[in-house]
Amino acid sequence: MPLGPARAEISVLNSRFIASLDYVETVEEARNFIASIRNEFPNATHNVPAFIVGGGNSRTEFCSDDGEPSGTSGRPLLAVLHGSGLGNVAVVVTRYFGGSLLGTGGLVKAYSEAGKKVLEATRRGKIVEVALFSAALPYRLFEPFKSVVETIGGRMLESEFAELVRLKVEIPLIELENFRSRCADLSGGGLELIQYGQGKALVPIG
Repeated sequence: MPLGPARAEISVLNSRFIASLDYVETVEEARNFIASIRNEFPNATHNVPAFIVGGGNSRTEFCSDDGEPSGTSGRPLLAVLHGSGLGNVAVVVTRYFGGSLLGTGGLVKAYSEAGKKVLEATRRGKIVEVALFSAALPYRLFEPFKSVVETIGGRMLESEFAELVRLKVEIPLIELENFRSRCADLSGGGLELIQYGQGKALVPIG
């Protein structure tokens, strides 16, 4: 799935095709994303959407030609999403007409290429289970602790610099023992570390 928003643009016979993509978890989020792009480009000739939400039996797909000839834009865009292997993804290709008709084949190619280009610009991620920790540590341990968190694929969530540095971090569950061990080595066992919950997080692939 996409790690976050991406955008790319191509030009075909003076028509501009602006492809916008983002991660969505629900059909409502996908529709809100489509609405936000339409609001951003209200004077565009077309705003062609496609999305894939969920997986298995709960998978929902949608596409629309938004006024383009039937089958020339939304369906090719959805096919590009299928080919990407991504899930929970929404894309809108905004077109500003440049004065030259592209024909059926030209439209299919242009929308497909715009979709492929924004996918090339998209960072990919995956959902992992994480443990949530709060930590209190002296300033001298802040940079080494931060390095441990980042090295094992964790993430700093909050930080407060007072008498001690107070932090909230998320750590992949599969790295839990490694994290505890490194923290013990780092502080000689004196670091205050409290697990306060579990959850899921979208993390980068590679």
